Amino acid sequence: MRGFVSIALWLCASKLSLGAPGSSFNTVKTENGLITGHHSPNVKNVWEYLGIPYAQPPLGDLRFAAPQKYKTKAPYNATTFGYDCPQQAAVQPLSSGFTPQAARVLGSFTGAAGTQRNEDCLTLNIWSKQRARSSKADKPVFVLFHGGRFAGGNTNTPFANGQYLANSEDLIVVTVNYRLNVFGFPGAPDADTNLGLRDQRHAVEWLQKNIAAFGGSPKKIVIAGQSSGGAAVDWWSYAYRRNPIAHGLMSTSGNAFSFPMNTPQKQKDNWYQLSALLGCVAKNETLKCMREQPWQAVSSAVSKISPSPGGSPVRSTPPFYPMIDNKIIFGDYLSLASLGSFAKIPYFHGHNNYEQGYYVIPAFAQGRNVTEEQAAKFLLESFVCPHSYEARQRVKAKVPNWVYRYFGDWNNTRLYPTSGAYHGTELHMILGGSQDASGLPASQAQKDTSKLFQRAVAAFADNPKRGLAKFGWPQYDPNTNSWIEIAVANKPKATFAKPEKYDKACSKIVMGALSTLS
Repeated sequence: MRGFVSIALWLCASKLSLGAPGSSFNTVKTENGLITGHHSPNVKNVWEYLGIPYAQPPLGDLRFAAPQKYKTKAPYNATTFGYDCPQQAAVQPLSSGFTPQAARVLGSFTGAAGTQRNEDCLTLNIWSKQRARSSKADKPVFVLFHGGRFAGGNTNTPFANGQYLANSEDLIVVTVNYRLNVFGFPGAPDADTNLGLRDQRHAVEWLQKNIAAFGGSPKKIVIAGQSSGGAAVDWWSYAYRRNPIAHGLMSTSGNAFSFPMNTPQKQKDNWYQLSALLGCVAKNETLKCMREQPWQAVSSAVSKISPSPGGSPVRSTPPFYPMIDNKIIFGDYLSLASLGSFAKIPYFHGHNNYEQGYYVIPAFAQGRNVTEEQAAKFLLESFVCPHSYEARQRVKAKVPNWVYRYFGDWNNTRLYPTSGAYHGTELHMILGGSQDASGLPASQAQKDTSKLFQRAVAAFADNPKRGLAKFGWPQYDPNTNSWIEIAVANKPKATFAKPEKYDKACSKIVMGALSTLS
């Protein structure tokens, strides 16, 4: 998986220096050593650096431990994606009512497309197009955390490939693998907590030190996330309010108020149930014993632990999930938000018009038939109202923020006739990979919508305070036409509505996360 190049690279690139890009982006110097990239397969003007390790492999005693600084300093050939982290891919039942491309799209979205997994998975990927700003290390950096309920997901997928966005706009795109499921969120009483979220922080710290070598500015980092990744970005704003590193935040389809968590006791009980399945029954020694088990055995045993009810028939909570530790995850987000106890940096966030179009599929796989009324309530609980609430708290704290609702419903990514703008479809517009995901070409309106969304992301990444305002998109204001509507009726443009058009019912809605944030 990890190929090494000849020591001669040290000689031919000896004039390269950490933090300053050279005349060519073929090989760059980082604190890891020299990293050699290659041109992206579909966009030849973009340099691609895949599978870069940003932390020590979490093996042996580092399993269930906080990430550690990467120690190896040797030339690295960044030509292939790193391993996916161990996970349980979502089960996707298909029927005659599904479109021909549904299985391919769902496989790519849920980490079930046959990509390789291994515990040695703490890697990131970088896409950078060499332009005038590259030589000055002044390009904005867009860092994406994938979704997957912290139980699945990966970066080796069209849903996280940055080559098209890096080609279309003058920014660097980065995607990050982080530990998932029990490996990222063990719940063991004597283990470090929220390891997957710590991995994300470690990756961004690595980028802060090294991204200049790729042409990016360490002062212009935007961290973004989709679904659970969006929740992670919002949690970040509370956990690192004094040192967020990023100068802008972006959450799509998820934030701190979207999804219910397990109670700490439930997560601890799940840990002991899992360790017992693997023969680790001495309670004071479960962590040591579990570190000695093959990762494949641990990963397989997790599938035997039932998820927790999620307060709605549409959702459930994986048995190993982020948990309150009052360091990275807190138990009082309502009061923290009300007090403005978050990083005062601009926030671009929103959701899709029919998020439930995806969620009803795994719900059905778990034996839950969802009514349209239940699905509509879920949309409010987990997406509309959480984004509305966070927007209002940002306004209260005088922090610029923008809220959107995405409507695109395209032939090539449709899962069944009424799947609509379902969960994850905004990633096709931001990253431009719908054809790679589905195998079918995008329509011109779809391409134009993607260009619109990409330009908005680039404007925000370059200047989070004013970029979107200059782009013509209004800051969120509960009293004006400021809820941004993207691709209504598949038209590649933005329109603007009063927030009450979508969030009027929120005063009567309990947001998804609140059942366990108390």
